[in-house]
Amino acid sequence: MLRDDAVLQIVVHDSAEDYSSWLLPAAGRALKASGAEMGVVDGYAVAAGPGSFTGVRVGLTTVKAWGEVYRKRILAVSRLEAIAIQAAAGNTHVAAFVDAQRGQVFGAVFQKRGENLERLAEEMVIPPGRFIESAVELAKGGSISWVSIDAGCLASEENWKAREARGEKVGSVSCALAPAIGRIGMAQLAAGHFTDALSLDANYVRRSDAEIFWKGASHGG
Repeated sequence: MLRDDAVLQIVVHDSAEDYSSWLLPAAGRALKASGAEMGVVDGYAVAAGPGSFTGVRVGLTTVKAWGEVYRKRILAVSRLEAIAIQAAAGNTHVAAFVDAQRGQVFGAVFQKRGENLERLAEEMVIPPGRFIESAVELAKGGSISWVSIDAGCLASEENWKAREARGEKVGSVSCALAPAIGRIGMAQLAAGHFTDALSLDANYVRRSDAEIFWKGASHGG
């Protein structure tokens, strides 16, 4: 929970408990510890992806319900942007990524515009080596701050050596992204950019296994 720019409370899902059964009690604990009630919350910032289908879906469904019950605004935030805003200063571009499993990463490339970030292309799911190539192409010779909660994903890639030779390295940030998501959401709210429960949607980037298997079966695969 945030009030202005101050973090009032963070509850981290660091157990084996299923996320869907953990989330609501955790939100209740955060509210109680902050001395707040759901009715006084101005808006809900939620990670809209990319990430695991279950985690993103549970989070969005919960916030949709809160938005409908309490009639509050919803701020959909990219998980990659929440990582990117934590990058070290000094470079013109930011490449944010996380492990997507299956030998791929979810990634996005941003250009710094003063205190803000402008995403230069669609978020992608891509092999790590190709993400390095894409980031370099999008940066057009500019310097890149690489940042992730899974910093080791690029280390074994052959083309990463050229970036290291330029003095670039991957900055590692905490997987507890709630404060960054909240701050991006507050900035969106202040700028008048928000959505409602009906319009809220996920950005999974990669198709679900169910969709892949269904389409494969329908084509005889």
